[in-house]
Amino acid sequence: MAIETPPDPAYSATARRLHWVTAGAVLVMVPLGLAMSYRGNTLDIWDGLTDALYSSHKLIGFTLLWLIVLRLGYRFRRGAPPDEPSLHWWHKAASHLTHWSLYALLIVVPLLGWIGVSLYPSLTLFGLVDLPALASPNEELAKKVLSVHGTLAITLALLACVHVTAALYHHGIRRDGVLRRMLPGLRRD
Repeated sequence: MAIETPPDPAYSATARRLHWVTAGAVLVMVPLGLAMSYRGNTLDIWDGLTDALYSSHKLIGFTLLWLIVLRLGYRFRRGAPPDEPSLHWWHKAASHLTHWSLYALLIVVPLLGWIGVSLYPSLTLFGLVDLPALASPNEELAKKVLSVHGTLAITLALLACVHVTAALYHHGIRRDGVLRRMLPGLRRD
């Protein structure tokens, strides 16, 4: 009779890399989106810097969309480690709801951005290359889509803050293994 090895409680190295690259991209995208929008739409400054901010936001968002598709494909193929055994049922439910909501927003937000710039149309990146258009131009609809894009981006940022706060709560107060699943080098105190 073979002895079964318990599943590794940590995410794989690939899943961790994809997680942290995604987190870094979101950390850059939200302030970048706010800065470019403030500079262009509020201050009405449309110069090379504003164009570079918009181009950077579009390029990172387009890349982030495909990164999330890759990440979800990896997650569906490889799965995730089992839940931390010390969690209450409602911790597990909240965790799963938060994670899947983040995944949904990480797909919907960049997709709406891409649709919005297609509708505007404003698909050019750094004056060098155009993103493929997903819709025919319609400036009024573009404004509505980009407004929803912005609102959902803020929602994504707030949900990411909840996610980080929960991870720190589990590490610092509950002292369980939740954060160690994504940072396996952390010591158990």
